[in-house]
Amino acid sequence: MAERKKKGPGGRGSLTMADLAALAGVSTITVSRALSGSARVNPETRERVQQLARRHGYKLNVSARNLRLRRSHAVAVIVEMTPTPERTMWDPYPLALLGGISQELTSARYNVLLTTRNAADGDVALQAADGLILLGQGAHQDAVRVYDRLGLPMVVWGAAGMGGDSHIVVGSDNRHGGMSVAERFVSIGRRHPVFIGNPDHPEMAERLFGFVAELGRHGIKPLLMRRADFTLESGVQAVRSLHNRHVQFDAIFACSDLVAMGAIRALVELGLSVPADVSVIGYDDTPQAATFLPPLSSVRQNWQEGGVLLARKVLGLLRGETVESQMLPTALVLRSS
Repeated sequence: MAERKKKGPGGRGSLTMADLAALAGVSTITVSRALSGSARVNPETRERVQQLARRHGYKLNVSARNLRLRRSHAVAVIVEMTPTPERTMWDPYPLALLGGISQELTSARYNVLLTTRNAADGDVALQAADGLILLGQGAHQDAVRVYDRLGLPMVVWGAAGMGGDSHIVVGSDNRHGGMSVAERFVSIGRRHPVFIGNPDHPEMAERLFGFVAELGRHGIKPLLMRRADFTLESGVQAVRSLHNRHVQFDAIFACSDLVAMGAIRALVELGLSVPADVSVIGYDDTPQAATFLPPLSSVRQNWQEGGVLLARKVLGLLRGETVESQMLPTALVLRSS
């Protein structure tokens, strides 16, 4: 179950999970959970086990175990989000991605094991999977690091090449999406734009980078309103904060359609007109964007195609093929906001 680089206790030629458990003074199941980042292990023990594993060159290798026990023909799909009444599992994200993934994997006669990040901690089903698809990298890519410890072939939905990351990533061209919003604001004479979102997430950071770079070419510096949640309430609170601080702004680029809708709601409550006083553009082009009042301009990304690509690439990894990251194009859809 491990790639082993140093001798175990007693001079044996390899370090086993039992050896690591003895060194750490814990059970083997605690070692397994600690290496997979399970919340069932207290942080101090988890860190001690992980440090010992690194020191002795031990890496949990579930895929090697599966090869010995024959493949399960199952791929685990983890959604890196906590569902809420505002942000549900039946929203276009992640549902459209899951549709593309399921279509491709079932056609290849693979089962799909679906869970969320919170539910996945210590999940034995994950250790039975042949491969892993992670929908979302998490803030500072923390979700990627957690599931990388499983040693499974993994493909991630998100932004590629962040911080030297070498994982296989499928995503949208978020930087171009941000640039297209900036171009729109410049073309209609907006000089005081605001970005609402959380750039700790790689996708949001890419959107912000593109937005800032394109505005900078025209001598415009946007204001960042950092908000952790991708909810309607985040948009509402961001606009109220701008108003209470007497900040001058005439355009808002929100990191998601839901945040953009919250921003518009707050603007209307404050007696401001959209788009006469403030232009607003969201991201994702969800079905609600077209029916919102006023209809919301948004950056469209193709989640269904993204899901298909995620599945194809994890299948390629399982077959031992050379697989590369891939970014899908985005398009700005202009409506009335």
